[in-house]
Amino acid sequence: MPHANFPAWLHTLSVVSLLIAGACALWIAIDVARHPQKMAVMNFVWPLAALFGSVLWVWLYRAFGRRKGRGIDAPDEELPFWASVAKGASHCGAGCTLGDIIAEWLVFALPQIAVWFGWHSLFGEKIFAVWIVDYIVAFVLGIAFQYFTIKPMRDVSVGAGIGQAIKADFLSITSWQVGMYGLMGLIQFAWFKPDFGGVAEVATPEFWFAMQLAMLAGFCTAYPTNWWLIRKGVKEEM
Repeated sequence: MPHANFPAWLHTLSVVSLLIAGACALWIAIDVARHPQKMAVMNFVWPLAALFGSVLWVWLYRAFGRRKGRGIDAPDEELPFWASVAKGASHCGAGCTLGDIIAEWLVFALPQIAVWFGWHSLFGEKIFAVWIVDYIVAFVLGIAFQYFTIKPMRDVSVGAGIGQAIKADFLSITSWQVGMYGLMGLIQFAWFKPDFGGVAEVATPEFWFAMQLAMLAGFCTAYPTNWWLIRKGVKEEM
């Protein structure tokens, strides 16, 4: 497979974007360590979401998440519904983000995994086989995140909590991944490959910059799904 020859401006933009997002995630991580969220799983959700959402998620955290932290003197008022939906979608996105980071680097280190999931036999492009792994790992982590939201709020058994977590997050995770895969595919095959001679590999800043953009697309496709799930009472309003 030919290697992409990325221009300096795109490499610099990618590095800067990743560094800013990393700094945002670190700032939130430090802040939630000092002021833990009432819902413990959100201590992980907010920093992970900042890895793709960057400064926008710092604003979202400061406006609607930090007030839930221990020791923060803030009015205990109900959040606007749109903000609750954004938190719900971010909750889903955090699992997808962590899942994709784990899966992408795992397959990069062990390419045979991609072969097991169809590379060469079903797919000519490795990326499609990796997406299957991405989805599986993201789904497992997303359900785990949702379980640790539902279990304390609904006070149900472990089995019931897992079942309700799957019911709450299956559509949310799937809709997220559809948006993410869609934009990632466009960036890789409609932009990078024709313009720069190849797709971005996992060990490049350009790949993770593209992933940041793709995750934002995932948020956009998951947002209406979360709106509907919360309105129907399938997913908890956060």
